[in-house]
Amino acid sequence: MSELNANHISMTFDEPNGNRVEALQDVSFNLKQGELLAILGPSGCGKSTLLNIIAGFLAPTSGAVLNGNTKLTHSGPDRGMVFQQGALFEWMSVAENIAFGPKMAGVASEKIRHTVDDLLETVGLQDFGDKAIYELSGGMQQRVALARCLANNPDIILMDEPLGALDALTREKMQSLVLKLWKETGKTIILITHSVEEALFLGERLFVMAPRPGRIKQEYYLPFAEEGLTKDPRDVKTSAEFIAKREEVLSMIWGMEEEIMGNNQAVGL
Repeated sequence: MSELNANHISMTFDEPNGNRVEALQDVSFNLKQGELLAILGPSGCGKSTLLNIIAGFLAPTSGAVLNGNTKLTHSGPDRGMVFQQGALFEWMSVAENIAFGPKMAGVASEKIRHTVDDLLETVGLQDFGDKAIYELSGGMQQRVALARCLANNPDIILMDEPLGALDALTREKMQSLVLKLWKETGKTIILITHSVEEALFLGERLFVMAPRPGRIKQEYYLPFAEEGLTKDPRDVKTSAEFIAKREEVLSMIWGMEEEIMGNNQAVGL
């Protein structure tokens, strides 16, 4: 079991007009195997940039990300990505989508079949293996996306607004599924969201990021993810402790948003 270490990550983008945008500045953290980290912050704080660096889709301007002793310089099977839209293969069935990664890796057909059957049951789609993707609701498609990610057995699961496109009721059900998968699989999960409530409910740890340049403004260790494994989500989210923490984080983000608007007006944007 290994830790994920982000060491002094900075990222600067050069724009076509000659401007330079400092998306991240000196971001460092350690994440133990099996932790669930939520990342929250106003638009432009570098959340997705940081996730894409960890995924290996972007190379940082300076600093490094390590999984154990291995420096992450490109994408690899040790990290799985779940996007806001499932990015599923529409021409394949549910089972074929889940089997795709192991098949490309040369896993034996019999083992793939058992893996697919187990994951279909895990995500509650045991009766939908033969269905086409277009026959599924948005929530069911995200369940397939989670199962397809798990089929590759990654050390780390990266989620970029995975529930953002779902209706409120489906989103809450999927939040409970994410907690269930986190606890049952022992996977390290990093999740980006714009929802304060979702970040507090899912994040065993929570980073609130500040923008321009993106950096970790505040870190929280929270009890609500563990509570959500045994309690009704509404009971957790309506508790006095949860509401107080929600208002604290909301006030912090609103303050940053107002500062951004003030800065933009000052420079005539």
